[in-house]
Amino acid sequence: MLKTVLIVDDSEITRRALQSFFTGCNLNVITCNDGLEGVQKALQYKPVIIFLDLLMPNLNGVKMLQVIKVMDELKHIPVVVISGNTNKRNVLAAVEAGAEKVISKPLKKEVIIKMVNEILGKEFLVKNKGNTKFSHKESEDLVKQLRNFFLNTFPEKERGIIESLKTKNVELLKMISHEIKGTGGAVGYPELTVLGREIYGRLLEPEINWEIIELKFEQIFTIVNKIKIS
Repeated sequence: MLKTVLIVDDSEITRRALQSFFTGCNLNVITCNDGLEGVQKALQYKPVIIFLDLLMPNLNGVKMLQVIKVMDELKHIPVVVISGNTNKRNVLAAVEAGAEKVISKPLKKEVIIKMVNEILGKEFLVKNKGNTKFSHKESEDLVKQLRNFFLNTFPEKERGIIESLKTKNVELLKMISHEIKGTGGAVGYPELTVLGREIYGRLLEPEINWEIIELKFEQIFTIVNKIKIS
């Protein structure tokens, strides 16, 4: 029976990247996009390890950690927190809640291998697949696949952004900017990560400057249009 890895992240790009990697290591991969479903999936599949984002809808990463670490069926499962913002406060909150490791986005395959083998035992991934190193072509192909997926799904996000700017829907804009923040590096455009992070931070301010928010989203639209024709 294949061992299971659970990935809990509201970024579909991140979920796809991790799923591609772990499936290639002959592991069963289960994914979901919020902490509440993550707890349910963990109970159902009993994964050997959980990869968990910090900022998610319904139940965020820290709260999910707190829940599973008091459940006898789950508390022994190691959790690796993945976040686009690994500042000291976030790292401490994750570790205090029970995370084994905290790694930053964009994810690097070599870091994932090192983390998993440190937690589950030396050569764990190597035993599941003889070679876990990306070739240059594999890296390029994965980035290309993720970029195509991002471009195919972006029109819906763009419509959501435009409508949310009209209605000043802060929560939806926060969710979208958070996902863009975690996506940029994975698709080869770190400037998207920078813009997503800046927008998200400005949406947390008591007095939101909507002109700047709109300008930053326009910059994102411009970058995406350049990606389409590149």
